[in-house]
Amino acid sequence: MSEATVAAPVDSSRRTWLITSCAMGGVGAAAVAVPFVSSFQPSERAKAAGAAVEVDVSGIAPGEKLVVEWRGKPVWIMRRTPEQLASLESQENQLADPQSVRTAYPTPEYARNRHRSIKPEILVAVGICTHLGCSPSDKLTPGPQPSLPDDWQGGFLCACHGSTFDVAGRVFRNKPAPDNLEIPPHYYTSDTTVMIGEEQQA
Repeated sequence: MSEATVAAPVDSSRRTWLITSCAMGGVGAAAVAVPFVSSFQPSERAKAAGAAVEVDVSGIAPGEKLVVEWRGKPVWIMRRTPEQLASLESQENQLADPQSVRTAYPTPEYARNRHRSIKPEILVAVGICTHLGCSPSDKLTPGPQPSLPDDWQGGFLCACHGSTFDVAGRVFRNKPAPDNLEIPPHYYTSDTTVMIGEEQQA
């Protein structure tokens, strides 16, 4: 007579432990998989980072500056006064590259002029020093000031290492910055609206 095989009773506490472990393992695998899969999808911020920026310049008063972000960079939009525009010619003998011919930060052809802009009164420039990436500050008031020459006619000062720029973003001679401020691609979609980050299509 053969002996019957009797199944051992299952420990209920052990069963609970096994179910819990399996469930937690599944949740963990899903948690790992979601960020891994989502890493293939560009974020909304990343998609927007390279997009062109349209700016209404009608509200910028003479002598004022607006700052917008394009590709993570601060872009200055400044409406220069007649006096500021007049100062551009008188300072050219003090500049390192008055005609913007250097190629480290190439200036678009439509801005390769004394005022470095499409509209003489409106400067559109990236507000990052070409030396080590600091952001210059406004020093628009003419006259002697700390860290500036006595004949200062207004412009921008990078306090990090002393580079100075005129109100067209052109760097003065014998300064650490190797080039003028970058002029981003831009064009006007109307008399009062500028598109930053794109060239006008022919």
